Amino acid sequence: MRWWALGCAVAAVVVLAGCGAPAGGGGAAGTGTSGSGSPAGASTSSSGAATPTSAPSVSAASCAAGHLQVTVSPGDRVRRLCVRPGAVVTLVLRARVDDKRWTGVVSSAPALVVPAGWQVDADGTAHATLRCAGTRGGAARVTVSAKAPDVAGAPRGVFTLDVNVVPYPQNG
Repeated sequence: MRWWALGCAVAAVVVLAGCGAPAGGGGAAGTGTSGSGSPAGASTSSSGAATPTSAPSVSAASCAAGHLQVTVSPGDRVRRLCVRPGAVVTLVLRARVDDKRWTGVVSSAPALVVPAGWQVDADGTAHATLRCAGTRGGAARVTVSAKAPDVAGAPRGVFTLDVNVVPYPQNG
């Protein structure tokens, strides 16, 4: 697929998600916080981690604001998250069981979602802080990479967090 075709597809998904229409085949376009503190459209496992569930669509009113923690297991591939401008997301990346180690976080739109902190514990658990723009809305893809420490070459992206920043409605 050409880069411009991918760009058009991403733009279409962002426009549909911003209008509140479901973007595709029934998965959640984004998640926010529910009364329990876990993302709406997600269930909380016994470990307290938010796991995505199927929901036709999530309204912009249920997007997370303030501080949010997302716990990622090594087998997770893609998650979607809906947040309000100014939100701070803490990613907790559980230790990997293979020979690879978490190596870093990259945002596709650093003006919208910027990785502000990175720390790896002695047990291999990594922590990343993502800060969302204070006033703007849009979408960013945050990729977390992993690599075996004794192998040459670039690390590969193994987890993706699609962040949709939905601005607050403006009073007329």
